[in-house]
Amino acid sequence: MIPVGLSTASVWPLRARSGFELAESLGFDGVEVMVWADPESQDPAALRRLSRDTGVPVLAVHAPCLLITQRVWSPDPVVRLRRAVEAAQDLEAPTVVVHPPFRWQRRYAAAFPDLVAELEETGGVRIAVENMFPVRTPRGRTVSAFRPSVDPTDVGHDHYTLDLSHTATAGMDALELAERMGEQLSHVHMGDGTGLAKDEHLLPGRGTQPCAELLEKLSGSGFGLRGGQVVLEVNTRSSRTEADRAKMLSEALLFTRLHLG
Repeated sequence: MIPVGLSTASVWPLRARSGFELAESLGFDGVEVMVWADPESQDPAALRRLSRDTGVPVLAVHAPCLLITQRVWSPDPVVRLRRAVEAAQDLEAPTVVVHPPFRWQRRYAAAFPDLVAELEETGGVRIAVENMFPVRTPRGRTVSAFRPSVDPTDVGHDHYTLDLSHTATAGMDALELAERMGEQLSHVHMGDGTGLAKDEHLLPGRGTQPCAELLEKLSGSGFGLRGGQVVLEVNTRSSRTEADRAKMLSEALLFTRLHLG
C-alpha cells in the first residue's frame, strides 16, 4: 500500500501540532514535517512526543529551504540539510525533502550533488530533491532562482520529489517529468494548480494538473514497493473554521486514496 501523508504546511498558519492532530482524526498514514519558524517543527524531541501522543508517524522531514527559513537552524544551507537528516534519523522518517540550491548559493550548489549522495549513504535516509518553478517578471520573462535549474533531473539524483503545484506554475508536463524521474521518483507532493504565476497548492482535482492520472500510474508502477510516499501539500488558508479546514483535507485525502486504488 502507498502511504498517504499530510504535510504540516497544509495547516499553516497553525503549528505542527495541528497537523499531527488533523492527520490522526482524518485517518492519514503519517505526516511530513515542514521545518520553519514554528519552534515545534524545529525540535525533534517535541515532534517525537507529538508522534507518540497522536500515534501518527513522521514519513518525511522537509528541510528549511524557503526564503523565509534561511536562518532556521543555521544560515549555512549545508548545516540545515545535515540537521534535517539528523532529525529524520531521530524520528525514524525514511525521507528528507530538499529544494535545489538558489542561484546565489554558488558554493553550496557546486557541492550539492556530492553532499546529497554522501548524506544518503551515511545517513540511511532518502534525500528526495524537489522540482521547483521559475519567477515570471512583469515583462513576461521567466527567471530561474535555482541552480542549475528548476528541474532536478538536469543534475541527476538517486531520489526525487515531484510537486504538482510546482509543475503547474512552471508550465511543465507533470507526467513527462515523472517519466524522466523514473524509479528515482520516491516522494510526491499532491496538490494542483492552474498555471498562474504563483504557487497555488490547490486541492487535487481543482486545477489543470493530471493528479488522478499520475496517482493511477503510481499505483501500478511498483512505487509503493520501492517505499514511495504521497503527501498532501495543499493550501487551506481560505478555511474560516477548523471544520472547514478538516473538510478540505478530507476531500483531498479521499481523492488521493480513490485514485491510488
